[in-house]
Amino acid sequence: MEIIPAKRIVAQIGDTLILTCNTTGCASPSFSWRTHLDNPLGGKVSNHRTYSTLTMSPVSSVNSHAYLCTVICDEKEKKEKQVEVEPYSFPSDPIIEIRSSLVAGEPATVICQIPDVYPSSGLEVLLKKDECVLHENNFFEDSSTNTETKIVTYAFHPVAEDIGKEITCVARLTIPDMDFEPKERTSSQKLNANFGPQNTIITASPGNSPMEGDSLNLTCVTQSNPPPQIVWNKYLTEKSIQHLTNNNVLSIPHVHFNDSGLYICEVINLVTNKTEKATVDIIIQGAPVITKFSIEPSTTVQEGENVSIQCSAESSPPPKIILRRKSDSADMGPDNARSILLPSVTFQNGGDYECIAENKFGNSRSEITLNVKYGPKNTMITVIPTAALKEGETVTMKCTSSGNPAPVISWKKKKATGESEKIFRNATLTIQNLKSQDLGLYECEAYNPFGKEEKSVKLHVQARLEESDQMIPLIIAFSSVAAVAVPAVAILIYVSRQAKINGSYSLVKALRLKV
Repeated sequence: MEIIPAKRIVAQIGDTLILTCNTTGCASPSFSWRTHLDNPLGGKVSNHRTYSTLTMSPVSSVNSHAYLCTVICDEKEKKEKQVEVEPYSFPSDPIIEIRSSLVAGEPATVICQIPDVYPSSGLEVLLKKDECVLHENNFFEDSSTNTETKIVTYAFHPVAEDIGKEITCVARLTIPDMDFEPKERTSSQKLNANFGPQNTIITASPGNSPMEGDSLNLTCVTQSNPPPQIVWNKYLTEKSIQHLTNNNVLSIPHVHFNDSGLYICEVINLVTNKTEKATVDIIIQGAPVITKFSIEPSTTVQEGENVSIQCSAESSPPPKIILRRKSDSADMGPDNARSILLPSVTFQNGGDYECIAENKFGNSRSEITLNVKYGPKNTMITVIPTAALKEGETVTMKCTSSGNPAPVISWKKKKATGESEKIFRNATLTIQNLKSQDLGLYECEAYNPFGKEEKSVKLHVQARLEESDQMIPLIIAFSSVAAVAVPAVAILIYVSRQAKINGSYSLVKALRLKV
């Protein structure tokens, strides 16, 4: 008969332990298990043909007993064997905690915790600073029957030389005459003295005045232990600070003019509860950038409105602003004028305007168009041919007008009744094979949403005569001229003589006397 494992075994609490009781030379053995003092087994028995097992899963402190296996063969022969089970627990390394800040000359407390130890009566703890033993403690008198976390506390005053040295907690669990691993566990923590922040500065790369488009790195350098919390801010106004980032390096990949300003690095040591600040003034240089070029109230206005043209640009050094109409060579305002007022704008003010911003690094240009809406103006009628018109000819009357939007042209003709009749909707009116009934007053109307303007022309048509009768008007015309001319000459001679006699003469009085 034998029991596996041997007479004495150390079992880790939480593991599974199987005790096997085996016999030979017996066809039908009977197995039983009990503890030395008939305490509960704390496990599960499983009998087989020639062996029996006692399984403890998991092992706990209640399994700390001497276990006996009894075998009866054929109800005559009886044998027993005993095995001693000693549970232990030593699962993890010590945990070191240093309470209060380690500031040179001020008291500090080191706490070492050894979790879930059993039996604690075999525990010994050492606290060391490097190789120097600071404190020693054991629990040999402890009679705990369950796993417990044991704590060792030690108060000391660190000195400046302690910075960088290690505090080590060494825990040893000893069970006499038993071999198990590990028997010793250690944990260490370096000593650090807290101070600062102090000597805080900001470095700027490539410098405090980078060119627009360059990358800029601002690095906040300080002395502090533990490492401080760093906050970057940018000063906007007395009451306005812009938060940027929580990092010791502030990176701007491509700087713009609006990145100029005062940057503040604030360093906070949360342990010493001290704060220190450093500042740097950044000026971004470069050619001007036009930030605004606008027409108010709109780029499209109605004639008579007040218009303001504004141009803004930024750069360092500050830019010179030139604001002008493209068709004019001269500037529209005084030097560096950034806005121009056009009161009661007219259609002549419409067109393209440009803003030029320049400094020693270069210049920038921008264009904008002012569109002035107005009613029809300068409406004119041209008649072709311009000589006397005759029947059968072709007459073309063309009506032109300016306006924005372009006016719509229509033609009307006055009737005998005095009413106007719309006859054509186009700028050019053509009358072919002119007849006498085409004579009369023609009106051209130019219209758009902002007004209308009318012009008129009267056509006089000369009737076509037969060839034999063409001398009659000429003779009549000549006779009429002669009949009028002879009396007129006589009157002029009389007037001239009277003037010589009197020195002056009134033609009106003379005519009255003659009559």
